[in-house]
Amino acid sequence: MTPPLQLPDLALPAGRKVYFASDFHLGAPDAASSAARERRIVRWLDTVAQDAGAIYLLGDIFDFWFEYRHAVPRGFIRLQGKLAELTDAGLPVTFFTGNHDMWMFDYFTKELNIPILRHPVSQRIGNQLFHIGHGDGLGPKDHTYKVLKRVFASPVSQWLFARLHPNFGIGLANKWSRRSRIQNAAADEKYFGEDEWLLVYCREIEQRHHHDYYVFGHRHLPLDVPVAPGSRYLNLGEWVNYCSYAVYDGHNLALQHFEQ
Repeated sequence: MTPPLQLPDLALPAGRKVYFASDFHLGAPDAASSAARERRIVRWLDTVAQDAGAIYLLGDIFDFWFEYRHAVPRGFIRLQGKLAELTDAGLPVTFFTGNHDMWMFDYFTKELNIPILRHPVSQRIGNQLFHIGHGDGLGPKDHTYKVLKRVFASPVSQWLFARLHPNFGIGLANKWSRRSRIQNAAADEKYFGEDEWLLVYCREIEQRHHHDYYVFGHRHLPLDVPVAPGSRYLNLGEWVNYCSYAVYDGHNLALQHFEQ
């Protein structure tokens, strides 16, 4: 197993918190419900910005995203505007790609000053060590997806897709993305206990190097599970049904739900 990338330590000033969220799936299942969800997410960002020291978005923020050289998918302007407002004010935001938005390149970095990360990382936040990522393709199982991810992540596949006109390419990809989500909906609702593959992954990492917290999305289930003594795995859930996220206050990481 390749050692995880280590990010520089993040100091957490007194009274400041770190927020983690994932799996907004903006764009699904239809324009009206996506727009309502986007407004709720913006309200959440307004709320947490009052005491946030950093915000981490852990992938599948969009149900589909592909950046052409001179075009990006239309919509989601409220979220992008709010993120620009926050980063312009000096609040660090970090974005991890997920399986639905892996084709993000440099648009968010250039326009919004948000770094894009593609693999899990370890980072000391305050006095505790975190292992953070989206969660797709980790641990056992997910074999079909692991093959597809290698195909989709290849420069050749990206170059070929970019040759499609955006009207056709984005439309085709949106249909595929929604079909994939519908097919996996039942699995998303099932917890596999000790066989939960992200939990297996966390325990493999923990055997090599202790982390206080493992934080992932992807599974769509809000989870808080022991990994080993002094170590926990939290899954952030999703915002279609749960509106769940995690907050770290410098001492403890806890799941919460946004109800406004």
